[in-house]
Amino acid sequence: MPVEIDSTWYQRPPRIRSRRGAGGVVVRPEKGQALIALIRGDGLPGYLLPKGGVRRSEPIVIAARREIEEEAGLSDLQLLEPLGIRERLSFDHRRWQVTHYFLFLTTQCSGTPTDKRHKYLVEWFPIHGLPTMFWPEQRELLEDSAPRIEEIVSEL
Repeated sequence: MPVEIDSTWYQRPPRIRSRRGAGGVVVRPEKGQALIALIRGDGLPGYLLPKGGVRRSEPIVIAARREIEEEAGLSDLQLLEPLGIRERLSFDHRRWQVTHYFLFLTTQCSGTPTDKRHKYLVEWFPIHGLPTMFWPEQRELLEDSAPRIEEIVSEL
């Protein structure tokens, strides 16, 4: 049965524990255009931004870099700036997911994900040609960040 992501995923239930997450929007300039790295896999419909949980005492930006490398296989990352925080229920509905997103620049065209539990593929899409995404808040983050991303790419 397909999973429907509706507004209930964005309403925090009482007495549910929070989980801190970190991830990133990885942009690669190509011919003056901003390409965004998205991952696909694990049997989910649509694409995802690479992100995941923050380990105890792990700095949040380090967690974002680690998750990008694990899920997208991209390790040559230049941190540009924070993009904000998005919140929702976790996929299993057991935690309130609070994810910090950062903008990274790369010249890498491909990578080999290192996550042993999940099988992800990374693909690149133009910022104004995004495919269907699984999580609506991730698409919203990309759309909200598009003007800033384009500004950065135009200055390179």
